[in-house]
Amino acid sequence: MKPEYILKDINLDKFVPFKLDKNLLLGVATASTQIEGDDKNSNWTLFCQKGKIKDKTSSLRCNQSYKFYVRDIDLMKSLNIQSYRFSIDWAKLNPKENYFDEEVMQHYIDQIQILKKNNILPFVTLHHFSHPIWFEEKKGFLKKKNIIYFIKYVKYITTKLKGLVSDYCTINEPNVYAVNSFFFGIWLNEEKSLTKTIKVMKNMSLAHRLAYKTIKEIDSKTNVGFAMHIQDFVSKDNKLINKIETKIFDKCFNNACLFAMSGKRFVFPFGLLSIKKKSYMDYLGINFYTQNEVANFSYSPNEKYYQNDLGWAIAPSSFNKMLKKYYSLFKKDIYVTENGTADKEDKFRKEFIYSHLYAIKDLKFVKRYYYWTLMDNFEWLEGESAKFGLVQYDYENNLCHIRTSGYLYKEIIEKHCVNNEMIGKYFKN
Repeated sequence: MKPEYILKDINLDKFVPFKLDKNLLLGVATASTQIEGDDKNSNWTLFCQKGKIKDKTSSLRCNQSYKFYVRDIDLMKSLNIQSYRFSIDWAKLNPKENYFDEEVMQHYIDQIQILKKNNILPFVTLHHFSHPIWFEEKKGFLKKKNIIYFIKYVKYITTKLKGLVSDYCTINEPNVYAVNSFFFGIWLNEEKSLTKTIKVMKNMSLAHRLAYKTIKEIDSKTNVGFAMHIQDFVSKDNKLINKIETKIFDKCFNNACLFAMSGKRFVFPFGLLSIKKKSYMDYLGINFYTQNEVANFSYSPNEKYYQNDLGWAIAPSSFNKMLKKYYSLFKKDIYVTENGTADKEDKFRKEFIYSHLYAIKDLKFVKRYYYWTLMDNFEWLEGESAKFGLVQYDYENNLCHIRTSGYLYKEIIEKHCVNNEMIGKYFKN
């Protein structure tokens, strides 16, 4: 199957020009644990030290972006990036209970100021899968009483960044964190407990609502939301049991946390009740990567789609479908807080970017699109083996090389469209 096959999913036989909405902001997203390095106080460091990462690499190395953040900003400027979504490392900033490192805070302030000088809008994520070891030792988000520590951290950051940052993502993908760590048992806590999974989802949802309130009290002008990983689950066939299972997967993985964080309350096992009409999001952040078929209470990539290096089905029509679905449910501006693909050889990333931007070209409610990610990074359980970057990164020599797909994205941002000249340059019809 050739990369051009991706086009067929959006009903195209060849590449055609298209324009993007004039109000769509285009950027890139990263996470501190995945790029900064020297993450010695993080829960992920403990996990890496157990030898659990598939390629035996560690978050201690990464891209050394904490040290070379000016390099990263220069790369973004060269790519015309309009907004940068990144996370603050809770473990670096708050390495000990009741202690915040002022030098670390100043580091992030300096980074934000340089971003703004380069006309790159900073978009700050507060929790992206990682937190301090001392917080983990207290059982982290398994304990409702521990939420207070997260709120102290949120309050500290928001106070320090008042007037500098206008956009916050409180928590990234609480559904992925909970399911991988406490249900599938492949991350971090390595447990397999439905009860604990629901408890963590419930507590992280409450943590978001309290963080939203805290940020707004400190700076009412801020734009606050969260980022939810959304998959398009479809039944593998027309069997009634598989259709029912598909709805359960959708409700439990996609909707449970999302609805709870937006302003509802968990009722075991699957129900949600409204707390009150208050909304706890100014935008809805959606991370989208793939579609999966459901059968026999398991899911797998739909084989009719082109698949990336990790075997994920590339389905831009599903991207369009899910964005429309969640806008119809919430009527909130949608930020695509992550969308990207693993492609070591840069064989199909151009087609991926083209097809996913084509899929949202007429969706005026989509106000931002963040490609995941700026440069190859430490991709959690996959380590350094999964290559998502617009920029190829040489870990041994600390060198960056912009891929052809990165230059395509640069031109799309510059022209806010794909024109015939770009099609001739980057694609074959």
